[in-house]
This record gives sequence, C-alpha cells and structure tokens, in this order.
Amino acid sequence: MRRLPAALLGAAAGAIVSAVGTRIGIAGDPARWRRNNHAGRPVTLTEGPAAAVGAVAGSVITELLDGAPGSSRTAWAATVAIGGAAAVGAYDDLLGSTQAKGFRGHLGALRKGVITSGMIKIVGVGAAASAAGVILPGRRAGAGRKVADVIINTTLTAGSANLINLLDLRPGRAAKMIIGLGVPAGAWPIAGAAAGVITDDLAGRSMLGDCGANALGAGLAVSAARLPLPVRLAALAGVVGLNLASERVSFTAVIADNPVLDALDRWGRGGSGPSTGSGPVVDG
Repeated sequence: MRRLPAALLGAAAGAIVSAVGTRIGIAGDPARWRRNNHAGRPVTLTEGPAAAVGAVAGSVITELLDGAPGSSRTAWAATVAIGGAAAVGAYDDLLGSTQAKGFRGHLGALRKGVITSGMIKIVGVGAAASAAGVILPGRRAGAGRKVADVIINTTLTAGSANLINLLDLRPGRAAKMIIGLGVPAGAWPIAGAAAGVITDDLAGRSMLGDCGANALGAGLAVSAARLPLPVRLAALAGVVGLNLASERVSFTAVIADNPVLDALDRWGRGGSGPSTGSGPVVDG
C-alpha cells in the first residue's frame, strides 16, 4: 500500500481514538486527573493518555498498512518512544511536584541529593528515545553512519518531547504546534491524534499535560526519522536551540509580544476566565 493512503488512515485512526478517549475522560472526570489550568479553570489531564494511545494506534496502522521495508521496526520504535514518554509523563502529572523547573533546576536539585519527578521524567524520556533510536531502521550504509543516525534520532526525539511539553502552557498551543509541524513533516498519525483532542483542549475542558505533550513530541520526531539528513539536522538544531532558550526566556511572553504569534495562539480558544474549580494548579 502506498504511503499516503496508509498515512491518511493512520491519521483518521489517531484522531478517532484520541477524541473518543478524551470525551470519555471528560465525562468520567476522575478526580485524580483533575487540575486547575493557568486561569483557575478545572480541566482533566485524561486528554494526555487518550492522545498517546491515539498516536500509537495511528502510527502502527500507518506503518503496517504501508508495508515498506523497515516499516515494522518504525512501528515498534514509535510505540516505544510514545509509550515510554507517555508513561513517565503520566507519573509526573499524577505524582510530580513543582519543587524545580527546567534542566538547570532539576540538575541543581540532583546536586543536593534530591531526585525530582522531573529528573525521573528526563531520564525516562531519554531512555525511551534511545531505545527508539536503536530500533529505527538505518537510513544510510556503514556502521559509523548508522551510529550517527541513532544519535540524531535519539536527541531529536527526546528534545521534541520536552519542547512540546514546554509549549503546553495555554489551551491548544501544543496541539496546534503538533499539527502545524506534523502535516508538512509527514507525521500525519501524530497530527491526527492532536487534531482529535484540540477542540476540547481549546475549549479549556482538558489538556495534554506531561503525558500527552511528551508522547506527541516524541512521536513527531520518530515520524521525522525518514526525512533527509539535512532536514533532520536543521530540525535538531531548532529543537536544541529552543530547549536551551527556554531556560532563559518565557515562550508565553515572546508569543504575547508578537502580534502574529499571539493571534495564532489565541485562535479558536474558548473562554479562560477564573472559576471556582478546586485542585492543584498547572500552568497549562
């Protein structure tokens, strides 16, 4: 089966699974997954697991239907990267604390002998990305080139997972980025999973949280592994640069100061005024 029909079916599957899962989560409204967003409105984090399952389902369906050489390995790599990132993200969502933020904060806490939930997530996402990088089929001949592919894909996967999580600070922002990057990159199953949850995300009924944002970011990078080397290197430079920049600047402030970015960021967003919701507050 050709790639495009397979990707379209995978995108549809990802969207349906993530949308249905999110609606079930909203209807059930499990207290353990309930938080208040940046505006004090109650949201459910069950969107995250729904998006992750949708992304895995869409990716596996795409690769199996495509049937190209190495497609089964890509399906396994996507499952490992998305599933691993989602698992440690869910751990941070449910059991994490805000005692430290950013790489510097978590490393500073580690130097004091404190292992933060964020550090556990960083290690977990890195391990999942490394495993996926090894599983992915090599794109070039030669042992040295294959090692280079593993390093590039691993770093891009881990960095993308963290970057999308950094953007999950306002309703719909991370999902818009996934769709905006995923469609031109050919990561249609991941874009589909994001499209399936974006309506409820924008409306302020649910949010991706660490679980969903890390999972979709990782899945986006795994899907990009088939792109030409120059494109992946450019993407890697951008991802690393933005991750480093986040240690010093606020993406929310940068977006708010740019009229075009601010308009895109606000597009489609529902009301987000204060409410009387109860529960821990998350900046998302």
